[in-house]
Amino acid sequence: MSRRAGSTGPHTLAFVESPVQLLNVLEWAHERSPGAGLTLVVLSPIDPMTRGQLRRMAELAREEGHAVRWEEARGGALAPFHTIGGLAGMLRRADRIVLGDPFSRYVQLLLTITRARDLVVVDDGTATMEFVSQLASGERLVRWHRKGGRPGPRDLVFAPVSSAARKRLTPNEHRQVEIFSSMPMEEPPFGVVVTANTFAWTRTRFGPPRITKGADMVGTSLVETGVVDADHYLEAVRALAKTHGATRYFAHRRESTDKLHRLAVETGLEIVRPDLPLELIARRGPVGRTILSFPSTVVHTLPLALVGTDVRVAVCDIDPAWLTDSASPRAQGFLSGVTGTARDVHRLPSVARTA
Repeated sequence: MSRRAGSTGPHTLAFVESPVQLLNVLEWAHERSPGAGLTLVVLSPIDPMTRGQLRRMAELAREEGHAVRWEEARGGALAPFHTIGGLAGMLRRADRIVLGDPFSRYVQLLLTITRARDLVVVDDGTATMEFVSQLASGERLVRWHRKGGRPGPRDLVFAPVSSAARKRLTPNEHRQVEIFSSMPMEEPPFGVVVTANTFAWTRTRFGPPRITKGADMVGTSLVETGVVDADHYLEAVRALAKTHGATRYFAHRRESTDKLHRLAVETGLEIVRPDLPLELIARRGPVGRTILSFPSTVVHTLPLALVGTDVRVAVCDIDPAWLTDSASPRAQGFLSGVTGTARDVHRLPSVARTA
């Protein structure tokens, strides 16, 4: 893969840090600028699974006619300075900036450089819901699972940059802000243009899938982010798999190896580490007739990606007893909102803990 795939000019410059963000940039380009190329900058993380999925998604982006620039943005202490310095000229020339994670400190720094009059935020999962809420209320940008905690020293040092980024993401007479999302948007911020992400590119590019009997389960990183207790989570997965006949567990890219090993040994599930975002994996197939999930992005996106198939998406609520002592006070309400606002899903009762 060439790290300098070239530039298609000072038109649209997109920044992504995850496979889902890159997928949603492709969906946005298909919906809003069909046939037009863009320059896609991958700010590569360190995690091997995420990097692997990003490389596969970058191949798809090139096949769609987009230029891809791969940045080792976290490859050492000096990497951020080299990355930002190397991108400064492109940022100043770009007419439009597309970004996937407004909470990212990297992205917030880049926003202080750009002069673009057109900003687009594509989905970074359920975090988009929290971003919209915070932008509408004028709050500082804080990820939902950290909300309610005391700001650390780095947060305080970075506060002026975060504040400047929030102002850049607020529309005015000189700047348009668009949110391209499959998440529910009941009260979008004043002046923000909202465009629905229907996963039209995914459905056009892949499938329809072959549907198998039984069920598949979707993993979550709620344990890794400190929201849900690991033992409670494992018991819930075991109970759901037994009740619904699940045989495969599609791991979230941030799930730890130790936890996945426990799941395999104690539940008998086949652990699958996808090489692409789950929306594409499910659309390619084969996929179970039922997909089981806890509150997460996929309860919103999979029904869209699987429109026209007989696959049922079922979501199990998070029992408040599963939450860790360090979980944000906001956690239970946010997770309930993720489930409650999902369309075309079957809602399952919470799984009780066994003795």
